[in-house]
Amino acid sequence: MASMIKPLEWLLGRFSVDMGIDLGTANTLVCVRGRGIILNEPSVVAVRKGTNEVLNNGMAVGAQAKAMLGKTPGKFEAIRPLRDGVIADFEVTEKMLRYFIHRVHEGRTWVKPRVVISVPVGITAVERRAVIQSAERAGARKVHLVEEPIAAAVGVDLPVTEATGCLIVDIGGGTTEIAVLSLAEPVVATSLRVAGDKMDDAIAAHLRRAHNLLIGEQTAERIKHTIGSAWELPTELEMEVKGRDSISGLPRMCTINSIEIREALSEPINQICEAIRQVLEEAPPEISADLVDSGATIVGGGALLQGIDTAITNALGIQSRIGNDPLTAVARGTGIFIEHLDVYASVFADDDEG
Repeated sequence: MASMIKPLEWLLGRFSVDMGIDLGTANTLVCVRGRGIILNEPSVVAVRKGTNEVLNNGMAVGAQAKAMLGKTPGKFEAIRPLRDGVIADFEVTEKMLRYFIHRVHEGRTWVKPRVVISVPVGITAVERRAVIQSAERAGARKVHLVEEPIAAAVGVDLPVTEATGCLIVDIGGGTTEIAVLSLAEPVVATSLRVAGDKMDDAIAAHLRRAHNLLIGEQTAERIKHTIGSAWELPTELEMEVKGRDSISGLPRMCTINSIEIREALSEPINQICEAIRQVLEEAPPEISADLVDSGATIVGGGALLQGIDTAITNALGIQSRIGNDPLTAVARGTGIFIEHLDVYASVFADDDEG
């Protein structure tokens, strides 16, 4: 029997497309060996309420589902199956992964890829197992887990395998991953549940408090991308926002500016800076000396917030820079891991447990 399994695994591997997956709270990206990033979709699924049946024969996943957020009739709902970087809805996450894997394999359901998936620092054994089981049930042949800061650092070509300290700050949708790395291992690391989603919440709260205007999460995200900033802009910006008046209940529009949005974002940004400070305070002196020269590298969707590097530099006194193509850094890192599984074997989390 064992002699039959090996040829079968070889055959499955021969026709499968091994992939790295950045399974994020806001977006899921898939990187394929030799082809780069071939999928970048919101981590959103539209389902029938009470059944978790995906709408439109599984097609309401990703961008189509995100367009439905806050706009679905009573019997449907668009949901994010991941919260704060971990799986909140096991069944829907599995269906989302299955859809993405099948898209990469162009509908061939019998092939089973090896998959590298990024996970937040310090997730529990139960959360780790949930990720592995979701991927396996979605069609993965073998699942490896790698911590997001390491994948991000590899993705932006930091010297993670050398005896040199480097600081990576990955500001995602649900979590901010902060790590000082050396010799391919985190020396000090933390996962902060303050990131892009909390910034959107802060913007929505400000509009409700200062303008009596209720807005949805998509509108808050659009404000953040359009006029949001962490530091003073050369030219301050304005935009018109539409929502529902919290007093009259009627649709209304108001004009807001980048100064007030920056003030609204100050609390989550200060929390991120304080978490970086705590990580730096725990780093060994020799590594701290390295960081004087190398500074911090910022990646993730939060790195696209205008002036975030300047804000971190001024708060902490170390040079900060935005990593190359920050939104895809983690996904590119998982793609490098899938190409060199043997070389990076020691980096993977304990993915064979359970």
